[in-house]
Amino acid sequence: MEHSQHYSIQQEGKIHPSFSQSESNSLLLGQKIVARAWIDDEYKQRLLANAKAVIAELGIEMAAQEFICVENTDKIHNIVVCTLCSCYPEEVLGASPLWYRSLSYRSRVIREPRTVLREFGTEIPEHIKIQVHDSTFERRYLVLPHRPEGAEKMNEEDLALLVTRDSMIGVALAR
Repeated sequence: MEHSQHYSIQQEGKIHPSFSQSESNSLLLGQKIVARAWIDDEYKQRLLANAKAVIAELGIEMAAQEFICVENTDKIHNIVVCTLCSCYPEEVLGASPLWYRSLSYRSRVIREPRTVLREFGTEIPEHIKIQVHDSTFERRYLVLPHRPEGAEKMNEEDLALLVTRDSMIGVALAR
């Protein structure tokens, strides 16, 4: 099983990578949620209408008052940031990456989202609107990535492998 990586500050102020099984399980949960939404339209509609209730059905209690799923489409690409601190849906994505917490990401993605996306290697065509969602203590977001072309006949388990933490934040595409 793949483990998500995060960094912990240890003695002498050094930052070291560490792994957590619960964080890996959280990321897997997010991947499964997206994969199921890709193959089950009724599930997807429920997720988009009330993501917090759908997550609660899985036995996961979200810390935020609101949990909103936003869908990437042929016309809109969504990206999530928390401009004040680093509010993040750890329950479905695991620990937030260092770059998500960085002042550079938090301040720049609002002003220049296309430039920031390019720095992640994600090129969004000019005709697609980029919608930036500002996460807060009370409101967290999950991006439902656009299903990759050619993945129409894949099963749910294989589809989940195409989903990354970064694609559920919106800085990458599912591949």
